[in-house]
Amino acid sequence: MTAKQHAQHLLDFIDKSPSPWHAVASIETAAKAFLFNRLDEGAKWDLHAGGRYYVVRDDSSIVLFVVGHKATAESGFSIVGAHTDSPGLRVKPNPATASDGLARLGVEIYGGPILATFTDRDLSLAGRISYVDDHERLAHKLVRFERPLLRLPNLAIHMNRGVNEDGLKLHKQNELPLLLAQLTGEQLPQPYFLSLLEQAVGIGAAQVLSWDLAVYDTQKGALWGANQEFIADSQLDNLASCHAGLQALLDENILNHAESTLVCAFFDHEEIGSESHIGAAGSFLTDVLERISIATSPNREDHARALSQSFLISADMAHAYQPNFPSAYDADHKVFVNKGPVIKANANRRYSSESVSTARFIHWCEEAGVPYQRYSHRCDLPCGSTIGPIASAKLGIRSVDIGCPMWAMHSLRESAGVLDHEYMIRVLKRFFMG
Repeated sequence: MTAKQHAQHLLDFIDKSPSPWHAVASIETAAKAFLFNRLDEGAKWDLHAGGRYYVVRDDSSIVLFVVGHKATAESGFSIVGAHTDSPGLRVKPNPATASDGLARLGVEIYGGPILATFTDRDLSLAGRISYVDDHERLAHKLVRFERPLLRLPNLAIHMNRGVNEDGLKLHKQNELPLLLAQLTGEQLPQPYFLSLLEQAVGIGAAQVLSWDLAVYDTQKGALWGANQEFIADSQLDNLASCHAGLQALLDENILNHAESTLVCAFFDHEEIGSESHIGAAGSFLTDVLERISIATSPNREDHARALSQSFLISADMAHAYQPNFPSAYDADHKVFVNKGPVIKANANRRYSSESVSTARFIHWCEEAGVPYQRYSHRCDLPCGSTIGPIASAKLGIRSVDIGCPMWAMHSLRESAGVLDHEYMIRVLKRFFMG
């Protein structure tokens, strides 16, 4: 595929994945097309060299792996890690209220979104519901409202005269409820909302027990720029990294000739600190890697030997230089869209990169014919973090933090470069080749 085709494939992937639960479903569909077999954590695993497998935990985190033809104790694990979640708004347990004849949905902030970007957009809902099925068993189902369902209208400038000087500030409790519908006199907001869920999933409202519902933008991703050299979409942070890792893994030449055991680990909850049973700070990846070792070697010491030979690439997006805001960047560490993957460094270990892991990634870039860039955050601004330091510390393995440069990180509509996504896929393929 050309770089533009890779970019369009990414946009299509994101548009099919409006929530972490949908993202994992999209990844699972792609993996099945390459004959990956789903494993149950509650069952005994029978693994063999060359085997393709994946494990899903709680519907929104997934680990895919290919068992290498060399023993893991000798060749280790080659791991690409990323996250399936993005900052945004999540629907509360008792969300529907009515005010002056208008139904509104109460939402809670998830992570650190740029709240102003949610205003005046065609919003809708996607996620997962839990319900009691016809056999009185607990079940779960994905739900997505395809059409625009919600809106957060801005206050007119006539009533907010300082908005262009002071910026748009939204009260997190009072001014974020989303407009849903105009109710008639006899309609109650909560039953009305439940009736919409019933229509969307085909399950009686009385059967629905709970939900995880994310607010998403219904506008599809697009190529933009005079030469269509840029992309715009929601959730580029960090579904772009998930997509790049997946595309690198799903290459038949790599799948059929893997010497070390290849792993893609995509976690939920990175945006809120990863502290959960499905986050990078939980046991998910640790459990999977240990079970691979147990299933492929009778010697339990071999797992520690395997980890000593392993390497983690933590792939998460990076802050591209935006010339309208030069004071936001370290002048000596500007990184640019369409100029290659970014190696992220932080002395306080907000990123996992250090000199050895950085040198190894540079070497892979050079072998793949891919340009690379180096990033360091301004010292007077707080630095974000990734799954890299968390997973590296938990596993005791070397790691590097890298990502494609992008603009407007945590906006509802983010932007990045067409060339960079193809560059990322190429260098991750080189990494998996060993």
